[in-house]
Amino acid sequence: MENATTLTEAARDYELVRRNLDYLREHWREQPSLALLAERNDMSAAHLQRLFMRWAGLSPKAFIQALTIDHARTLLRDSASVLDTSYEVGLSGPGRLHDLFVTHEGMTPGDYKARGKGLTIRYGFHPCPFGKVLLMMTEKGICGLAFADDGREHASFLDMRSRWPEAQFVEDTAATAVPVARIFDPGRWVAEQPLRIVFIGTEFETRVWQTLLKIPMGRATTYSDIAGHIGNPKASRAVGAAVGRNPISFVVPCHRVLGKSGSLCGYHWGLTRKQAILGWEAGLVAGGSKAA
Repeated sequence: MENATTLTEAARDYELVRRNLDYLREHWREQPSLALLAERNDMSAAHLQRLFMRWAGLSPKAFIQALTIDHARTLLRDSASVLDTSYEVGLSGPGRLHDLFVTHEGMTPGDYKARGKGLTIRYGFHPCPFGKVLLMMTEKGICGLAFADDGREHASFLDMRSRWPEAQFVEDTAATAVPVARIFDPGRWVAEQPLRIVFIGTEFETRVWQTLLKIPMGRATTYSDIAGHIGNPKASRAVGAAVGRNPISFVVPCHRVLGKSGSLCGYHWGLTRKQAILGWEAGLVAGGSKAA
């Protein structure tokens, strides 16, 4: 019950942040003050400050800065070498101190070509810090994580279901609540209890998704850098398509892929949500640096 309450409160916090991000996307160059944001939300500046700090670990001012193009460019600094280093140190490297620890495997090409035939996928909708989340899992591990705005749950489900049209889907919120609680609680990101995920895609897509797992929190890379790391430097467009089809959002951090200029580019679940996730991660990294 406590976890459910916490997730519900986080979802409400996200709704407020989402509304503000929509505003900030249009007005970030004006660097709106805390007083202005508080007035727009009909609450005290102190209350808004506390809410932002609780939700993202950042003040509204710092959060605005995290959304600017300068921040995006900072995320991209030495992006290629970041991937090189990540491959060397693996998931347990110090650069991933705040990151999810996951263990993963991929379905065989035959399994993928069967379009999910013979596979049972359990699913459930749950509140999370970024709205409502749809989680899908097989007996081997999590195979899907998507986001759904209010009133769009069915559309999100159909989007995910279309990836494996021959699979059997069973609603099981009791089962899916357990991994959801772990995914969005940084205190439970521990190597000793890795999160199990399973990739269901083409061989090329799986290689791209595995590369996404190597991008440390608080950093980013580009489509061309990923193409180079999978041995096909001219495949940036194909990499972009594979990133867009990433079935396990957030856990497999496709939100950390930016344009060469630092632009956010697209995100299957909306640029506002991409901005929110990057800001949330910035808060975790900043908090960890202060603790260290």
